[in-house]
Amino acid sequence: MKKKFLVIVLLVVVGAVFAQNPVAKGQTQFNAGVGFSSWGAPIYLGLDFGVHKDFTMGGEFSFQSYRDKYENHYYDHTVMGISGNGNYHFNHVLNIPTNWDFYAGLCIGFYIWNSPNDYPDDGPHSSGLGVGGQIGGRYYFSNNFGVNLEFGGGNAFSGGKFGISLKL
Repeated sequence: MKKKFLVIVLLVVVGAVFAQNPVAKGQTQFNAGVGFSSWGAPIYLGLDFGVHKDFTMGGEFSFQSYRDKYENHYYDHTVMGISGNGNYHFNHVLNIPTNWDFYAGLCIGFYIWNSPNDYPDDGPHSSGLGVGGQIGGRYYFSNNFGVNLEFGGGNAFSGGKFGISLKL
């Protein structure tokens, strides 16, 4: 019984040591989930590419639809965004365990905000460029699957987002 337990513990430790988190150089990771903002609950899909052991670059598509009340009239809006990002991962510098991934970075994107023609307020409801910074983290349940949480960003839902990450 002790031998079986020792073998299982050894396999878990070896698996953790050889896990490649965050995204290794040359590796791709798929991300998907929902965001949070004052304009509804957007969805996003994205890819990250390992360009260095501590640095990833990626792209993302986001979409959201929401209803806004302005002077006793309701208006339906949609927002689509395409953005690029670069993130520095702190795992090696801070000696963070391999099942965690903490990062911070910058992003830039273009957002297409569709509002009805009779909508009276241009305010935040216009298309354009978005630039921002983000900070986030992931927890990997295995070498290939994890959950993520991110705050900030230059996206249409700059409050943040959470979802899943899958290494390809």
